[in-house]
Amino acid sequence: MRINVYGGGLSAWVAAACLAKVGNDVVIDEMAGQQQLALGELSVIGDEPGLLPLIKQQITAGRLVRRQRDVHIGTTIHWLALQPSEKLIAERVVGALSDSGVTGLLVINQCNFAVGATQELQVDLATTGDMVYVPDNLQEGMALRDFLQPKRIILGLDNDEALVKTRSLFRPFTVNLDALQLMSSREAEFTKFAITGMLAIRLGYINELANLADLLKVDISVVQEGMGSDPRVGPHYLSAGCGFGGQNFDAYVSTFSSILQQQRDGSLLKAAVDENEQQKELLFRKFWQHYHGDIQGKVVAIWGASFKPGTASIDNAPSLKIIDALISQGVKVRVHDPEALAKLQQYYLNEPLICYANSPLDAVMGADALLLVTEWPEYWSPDYAQLLGRMRHPLIIDGRNIFDKAMLQQYGFSYLGVGR
Repeated sequence: MRINVYGGGLSAWVAAACLAKVGNDVVIDEMAGQQQLALGELSVIGDEPGLLPLIKQQITAGRLVRRQRDVHIGTTIHWLALQPSEKLIAERVVGALSDSGVTGLLVINQCNFAVGATQELQVDLATTGDMVYVPDNLQEGMALRDFLQPKRIILGLDNDEALVKTRSLFRPFTVNLDALQLMSSREAEFTKFAITGMLAIRLGYINELANLADLLKVDISVVQEGMGSDPRVGPHYLSAGCGFGGQNFDAYVSTFSSILQQQRDGSLLKAAVDENEQQKELLFRKFWQHYHGDIQGKVVAIWGASFKPGTASIDNAPSLKIIDALISQGVKVRVHDPEALAKLQQYYLNEPLICYANSPLDAVMGADALLLVTEWPEYWSPDYAQLLGRMRHPLIIDGRNIFDKAMLQQYGFSYLGVGR
């Protein structure tokens, strides 16, 4: 099939690369309206494991081509993967397709604009073709796997005639499929927002419980096991920590929260969003309280800057809030992250209070505290003896509850977790 993909974000590039990988001839139009950057300069590509090699492979094979700001009329399948703020671009693309006079078009809308946006675009498309909404369920760090081997696919269709073409388009990715769910476009759009909101609320709730557990001297990790073993609750998204981040997840939650706010004065999701921003500063507050506010000139090591393991992205990462709070109080910060240091250096350009370490143990040299922010695998089992020997004060504040509290205390560390 010949497919045009519109967008310059992670979803667009993943869709273009994966669609080309299974034999389609794909054109990706970044719709940027400016000089094209080299692939290696696009952070949205470089941050995602395996994406850049796959794109280069498909370009070399001739199945993937880059173009810019040009609606390609000769193609009958068009894939919109634009950012929530780019609805006007989607309208321009759909308008051009409608004006072309070409019929039998299939337009996949993977954009998270708002509930009802697909129907609005269908009106603009008129009788030229059919719009189908496919929720963007990609997780940063696992985006290729999510696209190539999805466990479920939701299709939002308002016209059954589009189903045959859409099934054919997705057929290469349905080998391990657990469920293919068909619903109207409005229901599919609402489902996407509802799922994202539910995950945010679960994260917010377990963090609220963890903060209460601190006060009541209860270990939240034990409580999590008890909650997760109940089949009505389950274990997913029940890990207490120092807040969630990420560009896509945060944007979707904020968008849905805004929709809810338009309908009523307050909402459970709005409260979860607000609480999450406060949770991002939790490790700083624990550090400040431990030293009774006397923290100017102290040295803090931070392990993990990306918003989650497996990605170099620092979009809305808790580490940014923590670092901002620390340097505002005159604290020297030594950071290690296996992937995100370049991004962090760019974000804090020429900040004299931040030092970027080549290894986790280099980061803790002379530190008055170690703050574990992102649970990268290499942080789970450090050499405790070396860690103890390099730190000036053996304080560990574990923002993801990955360490064995009893083991650390045996070595002589002071340990503070989230709800532990």
